[in-house]
Amino acid sequence: MTMALLVLFSTVSFAVSKHYCGDFLVDVAVVTQAETCGMQLQQSSKDDECSFQKSSCCTDQIKLVEGQDEVKTSVNDLDFQQQVFLASFVYTYINLFEGLEQNVIPHKNYPPPFLVKDIHILDEVFLI
Repeated sequence: MTMALLVLFSTVSFAVSKHYCGDFLVDVAVVTQAETCGMQLQQSSKDDECSFQKSSCCTDQIKLVEGQDEVKTSVNDLDFQQQVFLASFVYTYINLFEGLEQNVIPHKNYPPPFLVKDIHILDEVFLI
């Protein structure tokens, strides 16, 4: 199940669309077009006498995230060095988690020291 999901997510492509008004990020959308802020220049009728255009303060950025196209279907193409590495890795990983036979507590038989006098009160040293 996890391998199928891994293959699915590694091969999916999508687009991230961003709309900026000046230097401020207005909207971010995945797969769809980002909503605009409504400040785009309106298309005016073309006049032959006076034809100048005002630059827009809004910009759109689209980033395309592409998944991989080719999926390798067989893992039997391992050469000898890769097989040796894989076998040694599995062997050391299995033997890494061997537990202790018993829980060893080194100070189990020694009692804590007796407090005859409270040293902090005696020397009038307090933490503030």
